[in-house]
Formats: sequence, structure tokens, C-alpha cells
Amino acid sequence: MREEKTGFGKYTRRSFLHTAAVAAAGLGSGAPGLPAQEKPAGPLKICVFSKHLQFLDWQGLAGTAAEIGFDGIDLTVRDGGHVLPERVEQDLPKAAEIIRRAGLALPMVTAGIVDTRSPHVESMLKTFGALGIPRYRWGGFQWVDSIPMPVRLEELKRDAALLAEMNGKYGLCAMYHNHSGMEVGASIWDLWYILKDLDHARLGVNYDVTHATIEGGLGGWITSLRLVSPMLKGIAIKDFRWSRNAAGAWRIEWCPIGEGMVNFKRFFALVKEAGFAGPIQMHFEYPLGGAESGGRSITIDKAQVIIALRRDLTKLRGWLRDAGLA
Repeated sequence: MREEKTGFGKYTRRSFLHTAAVAAAGLGSGAPGLPAQEKPAGPLKICVFSKHLQFLDWQGLAGTAAEIGFDGIDLTVRDGGHVLPERVEQDLPKAAEIIRRAGLALPMVTAGIVDTRSPHVESMLKTFGALGIPRYRWGGFQWVDSIPMPVRLEELKRDAALLAEMNGKYGLCAMYHNHSGMEVGASIWDLWYILKDLDHARLGVNYDVTHATIEGGLGGWITSLRLVSPMLKGIAIKDFRWSRNAAGAWRIEWCPIGEGMVNFKRFFALVKEAGFAGPIQMHFEYPLGGAESGGRSITIDKAQVIIALRRDLTKLRGWLRDAGLA
């Protein structure tokens, strides 16, 4: 049998088929028509967002994530990511095999997909389905100044419906990630309106509590979470606080979890109330020598990154236990 060798390990057609079969048994078959979100079989799985270990190859990523104690990886499949969209059919099976061989789950990826017109979209979805990766993070809808908001919302509903149809073909669920600022989804109600009449097994929400807190710090994030809880498919964890820059202007300052303004105790109580099934992704946006921004090289020792990520992971596991989610 012909064997392709890479810098990240050996890969063969036989190993690809084995990986797909294992994934189908443990993470959802990826077969068309099956629901994309399964009920948790135990404690919620915590994944590291691979953007923050972008300075490592697949082997290093898997080994480091396992060493720190994560349950899985949210792998970047986008421009500049661990897997490039144009190489998804060739490279994602290899990366998935390495990750799973390290004892880690691959319940989702973060994909460079906005809608069905995104480059390489069908080859990405086809590959996710074949590998038994049931979910992918999606987003990037934008307002257009020249188009009234009600008209734009109807356009985006149509775009979302087309993506849901394509997801159904491959047995996938796309999770829209909310950001703060001027992007569609920042207010959450707009995202709810776009998704409310669609199949939530095919399109859901990846709720970033920090961006939601930035937009609605007192109580807006609570009402927005309750609004989208029926379509909640993933949650992203990080923390922030407001601070002033040298000119005295207010700005967002990222910080380790528990040192900022996010009310994680209340948040996880609501997550339990919603019957959330996972996955959880951890983000690390505070200064880490370039790892915070997805740098291909970092200016601090890798050991310092490991210490920081393990500290935050330990804290998160404690909160989940307190909430009855672990």
C-alpha cells in the first residue's frame, strides 16, 4: 500500500478509514439525516482553541494539549490555521488522526465559512462529515450601510437557510460565534431572528459569554443567553475588563479567566439550566508572547504558555464542578 509521509507522522488510506470509523462510533457518524448534537455522556468536554497553539505543528499541538489536560481540540481550518481550507481533503484526515491518537476528542473545528459562497465550503463540509466531526464554528455576517437592517436580516436568513441545507447533506451543525462590535450577532437578538425558524440540528449558536458581556454587561448577556438557549451548541470561554489607555480612552483589556468582569458563576448556572451538551472551547487572548493572537512564533518560552493554559483550565474545571456540570 502506498504510504504518504509528512513531517507530522505517517498517513495511509487504511489509517484514514480507521480514523473515520472510530469517529463515527464515538463522536457521531456524520451520516446525513442524523442530529448533530448528542446528549453528553458524562462531564462536558473542554477543548483548547488551536489558534493559541498555532506555533506548534499537529504533533506538537496534540501532545501539548494532552499534556495540559484538555479533553479535545477546536482545530482552526481557515486561512492561516492549522489546516488550510484549500488543503482540507488532504490534511484534515492526517491532523485528525494525530489528535485522536493522542487520546483527544475532535468534536468541532473553527472554519473559515461565512455562507455557501465561501471558498472551498463544500469540500470542507464533506471532509468534516467523512471524519465524524459533527460541528464547526461559523460566522462573519456583516451589516451593509446601504441596506436597511430589516432587509439585510431577510437576506441573511436566506443565506443561513442555504447553509443549513448543505449541512444536512453531510450531517453537520454550524455554530455561529458572536463577537462584540458591529458584526451581525453582537446583539444576539439579530442572530436569534436569523436562526429561529431554521433546523437547530443544522444551525446553532456558539455563545461567547465574554463578547456578550461586553455588549450587555449588567443583564443583557443573561437575557440574550436565555433567548438563544434552545439553539445553544457550543460556548467559548475567556475574560476581560475595561481599562483606560494612555490617552484616557476606554478599551477592552483581556485577562486570565476569573480576573475580569464575566460572571462565570451565574453563567454556568444558566448553562446547566439550558441542558447544554457541549463542547466548551477555551480562548486565551491576554498577553502570551504572541500565542494569544495565533502567532507562528512566540517570544516567551513554551513552558510559560503551558503554565498559563493549565492554570485557567484548572479554574474552569472547578467552576464546572461547582455548577454540577462536571
